[in-house]
Amino acid sequence: MKRVSRSTMPEWRALRQHAAAMRRTGLRDLFAADPRRGGRFALEAEGVYLDYSRNPVTAETLRLLFKLARACALTREISGLFAAAKVNGTEDRPALHWALRDFSGRPVMVQGADIMPGIRCVREKMALAAGRLRSGGWAGHGGKPLTHIVNLGIGGSDLGPQMACLALRPFARQGLHVHFVSNLDPGHLAGTLRDLSPENTLFIIASKTFTTQETMANAAFARAWLLDHFADPAAVAYHFAAATASPQAALDWGVAAENIFEFWEWVGGRYSLASAVGLPLLLAIGPERFEELLRGAAAMDEHFRNAPLEANLPVLLALLGAWQVNFLDARTHAILPYDQDLSRFPAYLQQLDMESNGKNVARDGRKVTHRTGPVIWGEPGTNGQHAFFQLLHQGTQAVPCDLIGFCRSRDPFRDHHEQLLAHLIAQGQALAFGRTRSELAAENVPAPLRPFREFAGDRPSNTILAEELTPGVLGKLIAMYEHKVFVQGVIWDVNSFDQWGVELGKQLSRRILPKLKGEADAADEDSSTRALIEYCRKKRR
Repeated sequence: MKRVSRSTMPEWRALRQHAAAMRRTGLRDLFAADPRRGGRFALEAEGVYLDYSRNPVTAETLRLLFKLARACALTREISGLFAAAKVNGTEDRPALHWALRDFSGRPVMVQGADIMPGIRCVREKMALAAGRLRSGGWAGHGGKPLTHIVNLGIGGSDLGPQMACLALRPFARQGLHVHFVSNLDPGHLAGTLRDLSPENTLFIIASKTFTTQETMANAAFARAWLLDHFADPAAVAYHFAAATASPQAALDWGVAAENIFEFWEWVGGRYSLASAVGLPLLLAIGPERFEELLRGAAAMDEHFRNAPLEANLPVLLALLGAWQVNFLDARTHAILPYDQDLSRFPAYLQQLDMESNGKNVARDGRKVTHRTGPVIWGEPGTNGQHAFFQLLHQGTQAVPCDLIGFCRSRDPFRDHHEQLLAHLIAQGQALAFGRTRSELAAENVPAPLRPFREFAGDRPSNTILAEELTPGVLGKLIAMYEHKVFVQGVIWDVNSFDQWGVELGKQLSRRILPKLKGEADAADEDSSTRALIEYCRKKRR
């Protein structure tokens, strides 16, 4: 059946008309009209609390958004995701990241075979490896314990485990240090290795194909560094592990079979933390804590799968985001965690969201006629308050925000955490309600300064709270945002699971490399590329 362009749907047009009316209504008006709004426009699921009252929405807005979701067959799409349907149409495969953390005992069939036994087998192999390493049974070539783990990956093979290792820092084993190298710039790996000893270092090569240019170049660098010390090729088997969908390639490269941890083609990089790509995290926090993370994600999966749309946390977040992007003209979305250990969470969500839904072609191959994914960015509070919050409060564009915090600190010290929470709550309040000139006058602010100290307000935000940042809570947050992105892909009618946009630059770089080295003529390149190649070659000489 031919798809109808989203922007021509009557439900879409109704929301556009409603948005025009809502532009005349401010957040102060909405709160004044409903003294209980803060409690009514909130939802809690699986220990995650969402206050969305500071969005410019009414009960009618929500009714229209859920009507659009049903017109886009969202319930059927969710069922298809969890039924292993081939939701990734351009690559003809399902998206089964949720199966990596499924403890229900249900079979998950792909091409006539249940994939769950294989998932459990790899997880058990990872747990055994962690036991060996953490007990000292997995030692280096010289017999010394492996105390430094260097993950060599890029994209999801770097951002996911790096984010989670930082987020779960208090649960990591003392004396075990995890480092992450992703950049092809040799300075990244050289700088990491400067203070490490080959005798105590384990490298994990995380690459689905085991051909990723940046990762394999860094792996070659690491192997040379190791062999410069040991001068024995047998050392590679002790000091390298691999997370890959190409185990034979890892074996041919020199990784020992017992140190190869497989994942599968249906695991997308940005969705891969629960797979063997999570090995550095599992080694750091141990198998039990890693399982807590998986079970937290699984709980959110079940909520997303079974909750009615109106009480579904990822669905609600997704629809609020689509409301901002498609009907209120938001271009970006800020992720603002008020927890230093979540410092890489904005970057992690940036890849998840922008690589998934940064598309201009619908699932049937036609150009979309509506805006899709926003630019995702952010930094932890409170540092951001002393940097870019100026634009959030008084800039010329409204930037929707997710303010993320925890009711209890894992590192309590005096009233530091209460101060942090006060800032989180206050920033949402300030963004929503601002400060009027009449209020400034009542505060005796001199008249010439009032234009500069006025805050327009009506800057939308979600406040997302949980009790404490634990492995289980992190798993819930990860799954919540994964499913939010999926729902928005359905609303926008794009394939959230391919990423063809990252391929062209890779192909062109392979063509340019021999010309940059002087091994080929650059005459067939455009004038800018030729000039850049020549400039670099001249300066290198």
